Amino acid sequence: MPLVPMRQILDEAAKGGYGVGAFNVNNMEQIQAIMEAASETKSPVIIQASKGALQYSRMIYLKKLMEAAVEENPDIPVAMHLDHGNSLETCKQAIELGFTSVMMDGSLAEDGKTPNTYEQNVEITKRVVDMAHPLGVTVEGELGVLGGIEDGHGAGLSADEVDAHLTDPAQAEDFVAKTGLDALAVAIGTSHGAYKSGRKDPKTGEILPPALAMERIHQIHERMPNCHMVMHGSSSVPKELVDIVNEYGGNMPGTFGIPVEQIQDGIKHGVRKVNVDTDSRLAMTGAIRKVFAEKPEAFDPRKYLGPARQAMKELVYVPRMIAFGQAGHAGDYEFMTLDEMKAFYA
Repeated sequence: MPLVPMRQILDEAAKGGYGVGAFNVNNMEQIQAIMEAASETKSPVIIQASKGALQYSRMIYLKKLMEAAVEENPDIPVAMHLDHGNSLETCKQAIELGFTSVMMDGSLAEDGKTPNTYEQNVEITKRVVDMAHPLGVTVEGELGVLGGIEDGHGAGLSADEVDAHLTDPAQAEDFVAKTGLDALAVAIGTSHGAYKSGRKDPKTGEILPPALAMERIHQIHERMPNCHMVMHGSSSVPKELVDIVNEYGGNMPGTFGIPVEQIQDGIKHGVRKVNVDTDSRLAMTGAIRKVFAEKPEAFDPRKYLGPARQAMKELVYVPRMIAFGQAGHAGDYEFMTLDEMKAFYA
């Protein structure tokens, strides 16, 4: 079975009123853990790789791993997505590699740090749409700027600056109309990484969840009820995962993520794609640290990468697929090909 266009997965999620986890990968173990979880929960799934991940894994290796994943799981709809493409050329390379979806992050310049103007964002996103749609490939764009820098994307803004770069609902409507994109990543105060909040309780000093502008999602959904929105930086950074890392020699104080309840609220108001990366990194790192601490004689990679794969599946992917509502929906529809999606766009 070939990879499925992400547009179909998002359209079906909208019909069913659920969200779909988009999980970042860098290696074989992560892909296997995602596919095991998707098979166990009968979930459609989006697997995504950033430009940094493609450089790390080398494109051809990732392509072959994804081919194996869909061959082994013919009953699971799987889209392969480029996360935070920083140029037309990067998107083109991903499409040539066989990705069924690309993100053109026109909110930032090619350095992944400097905010673009609105006009620049419209121009580059539209160019990618014009290139991708005739090939049946889905396009995600971003309006507004995320905080934090993770794998080269995020503007590193202060809390006040982030607030000034949140997605404007009226501008979002204009942006979607001018670009013709399929999915809109919205900036509502989330950020990449494990340190998503600088808010503290003034009395106890305890770190509080980040203050998300969820009303922006509600307003965009009211204006464009058929718009597929995307929440980036949506790892929940569970305390239990951080505790495992720290228990076995890590040093990660002050972490905080996005409460699952807020993600579910977004899903009720048009969010269809939910990006998760940090949680799987935490699960993997904690499992590996535990093996090294308890079995210092261990040196066989299988002895620590196996538990890491299992931890990602059990502690991250399965719970998220259930929480986002995608579990049980893998068999709801006949999978489209890119050629069929070409006709849809035409």
